[in-house]
Amino acid sequence: MPPVLRMASIEDAAGILEVYAPYILNTSITFEYEVPPIEEFKKRIEGILKKYPYLVCEENGIILGYAYAGPHRTRAAFGWNAELSVYVRPECQRHGIAFALCRCIIEILREMGCYHLYSHITIPNSGSLALHKALGFVEEGRLSRTGFKLGSWHDMAVLSLQLAPLPQTPDPVRPCSAEAQSAIADILEQNKKFLRNF
Repeated sequence: MPPVLRMASIEDAAGILEVYAPYILNTSITFEYEVPPIEEFKKRIEGILKKYPYLVCEENGIILGYAYAGPHRTRAAFGWNAELSVYVRPECQRHGIAFALCRCIIEILREMGCYHLYSHITIPNSGSLALHKALGFVEEGRLSRTGFKLGSWHDMAVLSLQLAPLPQTPDPVRPCSAEAQSAIADILEQNKKFLRNF
């Protein structure tokens, strides 16, 4: 069965954590040090889904990758922004999974009424930088030696993508759950074409 793109649920927590855990333990791509307990991870997913999209790419019941948006900052004036995160199993990279997931997130955020999407990328990470630039992100700057992990200090690149022209007075952002499920299903279906070699 070919892979599918779909909205995540709390029941996906174990499969998502299986993708994420090696990044925590073996890389500086995430600055998290310890793999979170499954119950805490379920609460994270539940919290994101209250407002933002959380997507998985799944094949035969196995989660190959996932992406989600979350709040960029907590102050009210940042309410039209979001921050992007994406992770793919190493053996499944270069098959278009991250690109397809991120395109879906971008299109859903536009539907919700978001205007800016940000991503923070630990340096070095040439693959992630290339992915984001292919999606239209621009690098705003770098935080120098901002995180210490696995025995080294790491820079972090800050990238941004403007999702739509900025209105004089923006309407409030709508929660992802308030968007028409048919519209989200169409976005997921249309972006399956970016999944390659499956």
